[in-house]
Amino acid sequence: MKLTILFGGASFEHEISIVSAITLKEKLSGFDLNFIFCDNDHTFYLIDPSKMKATTFSKGAHKKMPVLTLENGSFVQKSMFGSTKYNDVVLNLIHGGDGEDGTIAALLDFFSIKYIGPRVDASTFSYDKRYTKWLCEAKSIRSVDYQMLTSDDVKDITIKYPLIVKPATLGSSIGVSIVKEESELDYALDSAFEYDKNVIIEPFLEGVKEYNLAGYMADDKIHFSIVEEPQKEEFLDFEKKYMDFSRSEQVLKADISDELVRRLKSTFEKAYRGMFEGALIRCDFFVVNNEVYLNEINPIPGSMANYLFEDFKSSIEALSSSLPHSKRVKVTYEYIHSISSAKGK
Repeated sequence: MKLTILFGGASFEHEISIVSAITLKEKLSGFDLNFIFCDNDHTFYLIDPSKMKATTFSKGAHKKMPVLTLENGSFVQKSMFGSTKYNDVVLNLIHGGDGEDGTIAALLDFFSIKYIGPRVDASTFSYDKRYTKWLCEAKSIRSVDYQMLTSDDVKDITIKYPLIVKPATLGSSIGVSIVKEESELDYALDSAFEYDKNVIIEPFLEGVKEYNLAGYMADDKIHFSIVEEPQKEEFLDFEKKYMDFSRSEQVLKADISDELVRRLKSTFEKAYRGMFEGALIRCDFFVVNNEVYLNEINPIPGSMANYLFEDFKSSIEALSSSLPHSKRVKVTYEYIHSISSAKGK
């Protein structure tokens, strides 16, 4: 299978995206892969697969590789002797801003490039944790109580301690703090506001069970990964999640009842349908007092959550053959012609 992996981007998760792309090179061995790197100045580079290692980017060696532009249906490498088009299916592997906020989705849609990843609306409702809460409310999905704060309007905190402070639009636990008492709050807010002017406050739930489930739609059916119970201390901090992004060995299934698996899958499907078609996503759930709560939606999970699938290659093939596509409007200028004809012009 031919596949182009698009990674990098201008975000706090730029380096994580590089780690994910290197991991997928290994996981998708046997595929005909191209690698396109989006630098933080939004220049696209065609990366030699043999140079897919972290130091290529940290030392700037990628800047000596071919620069690509976009045309309808493809990325293009231009030269004195013509041009080469890369019109394979693109896997959007840009984490955080650019990749998950809808920017890249809009760009690929604009140029009619087929891609695996969240569409613009799906990006909007998963990238910003405030909108994820609203999506849960609209779809009658349980989520943890929360309070929204902005850097311009810091209100009194109504949630009892201990609590957790999160920037609204960042993943990988960047800027996240657990606050056990009031004296720790100002520092936690300052840290979160460094990354985002909007912050989510949630109660920190003691003894909560956490489960991860990934999936995608192909042939109008949701295909699920195994359910994982991540190993963690108080919460999955950046360093633990960074290591997760390089995982390529399948993890063990969570030791839970079939009934709980069914409820996790049901909640996942409720969130996915009508919003995330074309994407492989991972949902992170809490289970509290036997009730399932959706914690977060990861529209482009680290390394595409390959470690949760028994046959990751087949999953990518199935998804790539079931991508949604929007039909372009055909412009005929009939309205302008009719006006011109009526005026005798």
